[in-house]
Amino acid sequence: MADRATPHPFRLWAPEARHVEVEVDGARHPMHAVPDRPGWWQATAPADPGGSDYGFRLDGGELLPDPRSARQPYGPDGPSRLVDHAAFHWSDTPWQGRALPGSVLYELHIGTFTPEGTFDAAAERLDHLAGLGVHLVELMPVCPFPGRHGWGYDGVSLWAVHEPYGGPDGLKRFVDAAHRRGIGVVLDVVHNHLGPAGNHLPRFGPYFTDRHHTPWGAAVNLDAPGSDEVRDYLLGSALAWLRDYRIDGLRLDAVHALADDRATPFLEELSREVDRLGAATGRPLFLIAESDLNDPRTTAPREAGGLGLTAQWSDDFHHALHAALTGESQGYYADFAGRPDGPPQAVAGLPRGPLAALARTLTRGWLHDGTWSSFRQRTHGRPLDRHRTPGHRLLGYLQTHDQVGNRALGDRISATASPGLLAAAAALVLASPFTPMLFMGEEWGAATPWQYFTDHTDPDLAEAVRQGRRREFAQHGWKAEEIPDPQARSTVAASTLDWSEPDREPHRALLAWYRELIRLRSAHPALIDPDLSAVEARYDEAERWLVVHRGPYRVAANLSAEPRTVPLGGVHTATLAAFGCPGAPSPSGPRDRLPLPAASVAVVRTTG
Repeated sequence: MADRATPHPFRLWAPEARHVEVEVDGARHPMHAVPDRPGWWQATAPADPGGSDYGFRLDGGELLPDPRSARQPYGPDGPSRLVDHAAFHWSDTPWQGRALPGSVLYELHIGTFTPEGTFDAAAERLDHLAGLGVHLVELMPVCPFPGRHGWGYDGVSLWAVHEPYGGPDGLKRFVDAAHRRGIGVVLDVVHNHLGPAGNHLPRFGPYFTDRHHTPWGAAVNLDAPGSDEVRDYLLGSALAWLRDYRIDGLRLDAVHALADDRATPFLEELSREVDRLGAATGRPLFLIAESDLNDPRTTAPREAGGLGLTAQWSDDFHHALHAALTGESQGYYADFAGRPDGPPQAVAGLPRGPLAALARTLTRGWLHDGTWSSFRQRTHGRPLDRHRTPGHRLLGYLQTHDQVGNRALGDRISATASPGLLAAAAALVLASPFTPMLFMGEEWGAATPWQYFTDHTDPDLAEAVRQGRRREFAQHGWKAEEIPDPQARSTVAASTLDWSEPDREPHRALLAWYRELIRLRSAHPALIDPDLSAVEARYDEAERWLVVHRGPYRVAANLSAEPRTVPLGGVHTATLAAFGCPGAPSPSGPRDRLPLPAASVAVVRTTG
C-alpha cells in the first residue's frame, strides 16, 4: 500500500491519556494534543485512504481499534481499516428519498433473510419486495459484533458495518439496489448500550457512567462529565449512516432506556441534526423510536415541547391484535385479553375483552394512555390527542423480531393461526390509520421460526447466555432441552427464510392477499387516512367479529370458528377484496349486513 499512501489526518478523543500513537500499516506515529479541543489528539501519517489498517496505542498499550472506525475487517477486536466513502460508485438513478407517512415498512435481518446471509444476497430478493409493494426496508442492526451470527443488538463499533454481511461497500450496494427499485432503507441503530464483548470505548474515555444503571450495566454517558463528546460520537454515527450510506431513516432501539437528565434531551438534539441534514440533502430523512413509554411527546414537534421524532412503534396495537387472534393472556397480554389484575378502581376503565382492546387501540392509538398496567403494577402512558396527532406517527404491526424472537421457541403466529386469521390480521394492519410494518416472511405466512441466536467467541459468555435463556423460560414452565441453543448453528439455520414456500399453498394465496391489500392502499386513500378521530370500530366480543370504518370503506373480520353476519353501518356497494369469503351480502338478505364464514375477512365500500 506504500505506493498509494498519501498524508492522511487521524484524530482521537482520549482525555485521560498522557501519550497517544497512531499505528498505520505497522508503522507508529506520535499524536499531539489539539490546542483548541481538550482531550483530542491528532496526527498526519502516510496511509492509503481506501485500505490502510490502523489503530491507536494509549500510553504505550496494546493496539486498539478506532472508536469511529468505518470498517473492522478482522472483527471488533482487530485493527481498523480506512474507508474512502467518496470512492464508491453509486448508480446514476436519481433518488429523492421516501417520506414515512403513507409508506409500508418491511423489517428484515440480513443474516437470516437468505441462506447466504449477506447484503448482496438480500439485494437479489429486492424484486420480491418491490412486487409486494413495500416502500421502505428496515434493516436490523448491522454494526460489528464478535462471531458470524447474531441479532445485531450486541454491536460495539457504532460507525462500522459487520464484515460477514459484506462490510461498508456491501451495505452501500444494498442501499443502491433498493433505491433503483424505488425502495427506501431504514437502519436500526442502538444507542442505549453496547455488546458484552469487543467494546473498547471505556479505555478511551468516559463513554459510560455509573450515574445511571440499565439492564446492561452502566449507562451510556449522555449527561455526566464528558457527555458532550459522547453525544457528538453518537450524533456523528447517526448522521454518517444517513450521509455516507444514503440511508433514508433510522430506527432507534429502546429509547426509553436512554438515561438522560440534561435540559436538552439527546433525542431532541438528534432530531434537530437529522432535520438539518435532510434540508441540506433535499431528502425527507426521519427517525422512528422504539419506546415503551406510550408518550406522545416522543413524536410531538420540538416547537411544541416534544422530541421531534417522526414516529414510534406501538406495541399496544400488536399486543391487542395478538391477544385477539390467539387468546393468549400471560404476562403483558393480560390487559389486552381483558384480564387486568389490579385494584377495582384502577382497572375500571380498561376494556373487558381482546376485541374491545383492539378497537380501543385502533381509535385511540394505545390501550395504556394513563390506565392501569397489570404487568407493570402501576398506571402507564399518556393520552394521545387523536384530533391533532396523525396515526402515521405510530407503527402498527402483527409481528416484529422482538415479538417473535423473544418467545421461547421463536414461533411465528403462523404456527398456530389459520391462513384466514392471518389474512384478517393483515387487513387490520394494512388498512389501519398507522404506518404498517411487516416482519420478513410474514407476507406468505412463513413456517420457519425466528429464534434467538448468538455466536459469542468467548466460551464463558456463550455458556452464560445459553443458561440464562433456559433459566428465563424455566420460570414459565419450559424444560431446558426444549429451548433452542442460541449458540447452535442449527438455531440460525432454522430461523432462515425458506424461499421455496411462496411458490406453494397456502403461502401463495396469503402472499397474493398481502399484495392486494398494499395495492388497495394506493388506490383508495381513505384506507391510509391517518386521522384517528375518523376511525370507528364496532365489534361483538362474544361472536368475535370486528368491523373497522375507514370513511366509506369497511374492514370486516370474523375471527371466530363459526360463520357470522356482521353489520356494515352502511349499504354495501362494492367488494374491494376478500379472503375466505365472497365478501358480498346474501342475494336475498339486507345489503347493510355481510355474511362471513369462519376466519375470513373482506374489505368493502358502502354508502349511506
